[in-house]
Amino acid sequence: MNKPMYKPMKRAAFARLVGLGVLLLLLLAFGFRSRNSTLAYPASQVAHSQAQNPAAKWELDIEKFEQADKANPPKPGMIVFAGSSSFARWSTLVDDMKPLEAINRGFGGSQMSDLDYYAKRIVNVYHPKAVVVYEGDNDLALASPKTPEIVANDFRQFVQIVRGDLPDTWIYFISIKPSKLRWNEWPKMKAANAMNQDFARTQKRVEYIDVASAMFDSQGNLPADLFVADGLHPTPKCYALWTSIIRPVLLARFGGLANASPHMGTSPWANPGTGNALAYENARNVSGMPN
Repeated sequence: MNKPMYKPMKRAAFARLVGLGVLLLLLLAFGFRSRNSTLAYPASQVAHSQAQNPAAKWELDIEKFEQADKANPPKPGMIVFAGSSSFARWSTLVDDMKPLEAINRGFGGSQMSDLDYYAKRIVNVYHPKAVVVYEGDNDLALASPKTPEIVANDFRQFVQIVRGDLPDTWIYFISIKPSKLRWNEWPKMKAANAMNQDFARTQKRVEYIDVASAMFDSQGNLPADLFVADGLHPTPKCYALWTSIIRPVLLARFGGLANASPHMGTSPWANPGTGNALAYENARNVSGMPN
């Protein structure tokens, strides 16, 4: 009598097993997807962000800075050096600026607009007493569609971004440097420098520091030993020259030097025709530059 009910019961049990198997497979698939999405999502997010904003390609570099900050939190009130590869490759910068406390946040290949994009994360977050900026070099490189006016406007935007959170922080714009590789672009870079210098003169707590003029020899040429083999990036000799120009300006304001005077608008180390000619010659002597 129980035989007729056997097959229906068997089919029902089989159906339940199949259902459980399907459910198990769905759960496994969901778990696999969830686990892997945590790995895949950042890459896809970066790709999407890059399409929306070119600055997003530096996201991984910025995250490395943030990870380093978690491991070794910087002191508030330091001087932040932020900009492109000319800062990123300056491996002795922190030591060169002593006794001032500096932090290097250069990320190679960046443009002024990139620094604007990440300013809150690699400048404002430190509540620095000052930020020293080197950008514009890549903006005006060969085949770049940007103009000196765009670079100048991007720097003005940077000032606004910093000012929004840090109204008392000093901002220093380091002149775009001449180089062998980008010599044909030097007229555009000079124009951007002039615009940023003029803007700095109109602003409180904004200063332009000219490192470009001191890079030329007495015949108006660029010594080859200021650049590594690519003809673009500075050598230790060039960094020594920059140190002799930038560090005294920062020390005068933040180093508590009794005899140092504040320098507004343009550094007196700019060139022998404007400002302190003796200081200019001393800078050349420190760097080993020919007279």
